[in-house]
Amino acid sequence: MIEAAMIWNEPNNKSHWDPEIDPGWAMFGETAKLAGRAIREVNPNLPRVLGGISPIDPSFIENLTGRGVMEEIDVVAVHGFPLDWNLWKIDEWPAKIDEIRAVTDKPIWVTEVGISTFGAEEVQAWGVDRTAELLIGKAPRIHWYSLYDLPQAWGATTRHREAEGSSYYRHFYMGLLREDGSPKPSLEHFAKHTPHMGLCQWFHYEDHRLYEAVEWMKRLGVTYLRTGLSWADSFRPNALDWFDRQMEALADFDVTVTFCFTPEHRGIAPHHTSPPQVPEEFAEFCASMIRRYAPAKATIAA
Repeated sequence: MIEAAMIWNEPNNKSHWDPEIDPGWAMFGETAKLAGRAIREVNPNLPRVLGGISPIDPSFIENLTGRGVMEEIDVVAVHGFPLDWNLWKIDEWPAKIDEIRAVTDKPIWVTEVGISTFGAEEVQAWGVDRTAELLIGKAPRIHWYSLYDLPQAWGATTRHREAEGSSYYRHFYMGLLREDGSPKPSLEHFAKHTPHMGLCQWFHYEDHRLYEAVEWMKRLGVTYLRTGLSWADSFRPNALDWFDRQMEALADFDVTVTFCFTPEHRGIAPHHTSPPQVPEEFAEFCASMIRRYAPAKATIAA
């Protein structure tokens, strides 16, 4: 069911890890190492992926390498949105991967790449094809973000809102399907590139779109998916029931599951981007999820 475990999401982006509390990422480094070790102890064969970095910054990887994080990581992941937020052109994708390849010998996955339809739906349709052309064969995993538009009522997970201006609203238009579930022109373009391209789709707690999403992904020929299990959500009532339903629904896909989001009451600050008060607690959450959904297979003696 789970093909890889990702430790956090965009740790070098202040929307997901607070740089004011942890300006040099020393706390993140310790948190990631503990999580990596905990995952390995439960299932030593499961690849451990460093949370996709955004921006794509080789100096960040060098920093974590110096802190010993890469000893507990098997794959490095990157995220890129050159037509929406990044200050580089879409044609630079291969060069961006090469920048990271120059500072690590780990495999490099693209676990989020996408284009919003905020300006025009035709731009996304073109962008799906161009992204496939640039990245298929360059990275072993390419996760298009995302299947669905983000519902307007939910709000985007970002701490940049005041500075982003109109670009903030691009968060709500990244899907191949509109909020009401109707397809955009890009859907047919994406289907031409499966199974080489997969999807990244976050499911909110008790997400009503889960089973419809599974139907769409099978129809599109998707074989691999990235999603998340939230440490913060694990403290909600009946959290394990929801996690079980989510993972059971996704059982036919190769899933990279992302562990992230600090519970407010367990952070140094009361926010999901905060480093945890006790990083071992996050490591134990990761280990418990692997024990539940991806335990090591028993070896049968000859």
